[in-house]
Amino acid sequence: MITQQDITTIIGTNAVDTDGDKLGKVGQVYLDDQTGSPEWATVSTGMFGTSETFVPLADASVADGVLRVPYQKSKVKDAPRIDADQGHLSPEEETELYRYYGVGVGTETARVDVTETDRLDTGRVDTARVDTDRRDTVGHDTSGPTTDDAMTRSEEQIRVGTQRVETGKARLRKFVVTEDVTQTVPVSHEEVRIEREPITDANRDEALAGPTISEEEHEVVLHAERPVVAKETVPVERVRLDTETVTEQETVTDTVRKEQIETEGVEGVRDTDRR
Repeated sequence: MITQQDITTIIGTNAVDTDGDKLGKVGQVYLDDQTGSPEWATVSTGMFGTSETFVPLADASVADGVLRVPYQKSKVKDAPRIDADQGHLSPEEETELYRYYGVGVGTETARVDVTETDRLDTGRVDTARVDTDRRDTVGHDTSGPTTDDAMTRSEEQIRVGTQRVETGKARLRKFVVTEDVTQTVPVSHEEVRIEREPITDANRDEALAGPTISEEEHEVVLHAERPVVAKETVPVERVRLDTETVTEQETVTDTVRKEQIETEGVEGVRDTDRR
């Protein structure tokens, strides 16, 4: 439960939802008209925390410098929009908030259905009174506690690196194909040729060795070569997979946010860059 002693602690701290997700910074605390106990807190939400949303403190708690409320971030984000600068919640506005958050309306409405007095009321706690850091400064923060007379401008910067990831797999696979091979090989064969030679003194005896007149038959065996195909398996090469690293240039693009600071309601301000 949040007490008056916790006010200075929670103003300017971060508020988180029931899952621990950050909601924003606590800007203001509203007190009950009759009891003076903290009833509502405004949390900076929206883009760059430009809007404030009301959150009930009935079941909220403070731990490790963080205000934890028992609601989801989406619930707080979609809460009814009520002007936090008016300094006081009307009974109708408080009833609307109680109804939205599912908190009992009857008792709470009775507590806020009173006239505004100088005592501790449902109006806004002036953080200048509870935050001693705001004393003796040029201005004060309207979205959180005042720390000094300056504000910090931040921006997002990209950090580009590389990450090794698996992009695919390569494998070696051996399979058998057939093809026709044509090769020319020389072959030889024997042919019959008739040779005639005259009778001479050298062959006369052989010529007269047979009968004078007779029939005779002489046979000659012919030979020829035929192509013969034989196959053998021989190794021809070795194949392996290897990798090499190739470096190329790739351009990446991302969107970054940066804060801009401008002045309102003043003229003739000179911008001095001390960097």
